[in-house]
Amino acid sequence: MKMFVTERRNKIMELLHDKQRLTVKELSEQIGVSEATLRTDLNKMEKDGLLTRTHGGAMLTQQNQPDFDTSFSVREKQNRKEKSLIAKEAFHLIEEKQCILLDASSTALELARYLNQKMIRLTVVTSGIQTALELKDNPNITVILIGGVVTKGSSTIEGTLGVELLDKLHIDILFTSANGFSVENGLTDFNLYEVELKKQMVNRAQKIVAVIDHSKIGITSSAPFASTEQVDVLITNNAIDPDIEQVLAKHNIQVVSAL
Repeated sequence: MKMFVTERRNKIMELLHDKQRLTVKELSEQIGVSEATLRTDLNKMEKDGLLTRTHGGAMLTQQNQPDFDTSFSVREKQNRKEKSLIAKEAFHLIEEKQCILLDASSTALELARYLNQKMIRLTVVTSGIQTALELKDNPNITVILIGGVVTKGSSTIEGTLGVELLDKLHIDILFTSANGFSVENGLTDFNLYEVELKKQMVNRAQKIVAVIDHSKIGITSSAPFASTEQVDVLITNNAIDPDIEQVLAKHNIQVVSAL
């Protein structure tokens, strides 16, 4: 069966997460495509910051290594202060009695923690198990957890098993993070199965707010889940390049720097 480019690159990342370093020959045997095709993939993926090319193969970049970035508990601790500032800015967009959707990112979890400190009545729908647990005892907040397959080593629901739930709700705002955001490719993420759910979340929300670390701007991960045209607000933890901000303004994206 022929693989799509994103599926193939997702498979490459899965294999590298398992082994950390592989040769083109090994990848070719595992995935069943030519070495020439894989070299093209690896060169593009290195350009996107997903991996580092080695002699005859590739290895994960430090930030993509399992002990560095894929463990939710580790990601949650990274840049906690910056995520907290992003959460405070995100809160300004929320109004009493709204129904908001939070993805399973560590930044969305930080927003949930911030919401817990406020007297605001909300319905919060989430694909993040930790996020749901954070809010479950708040008497002002109705928490709805999207069902599905639990991602191994994470607190994330993946797949579209529980997506029908979203059809029964009016979602005012989706707050979502991403592994990368670029004008050309929009919001992109690594896990292809998680991306399928995120696409559905994007399609059902009235307003899309991207909450992302400034270092991910200009980066493209393996699979897109929201085009630039779909994003309404971008909240980041630093001032971004004025040229990029100008381009985003042309796409009607409001940029908020949480300094």
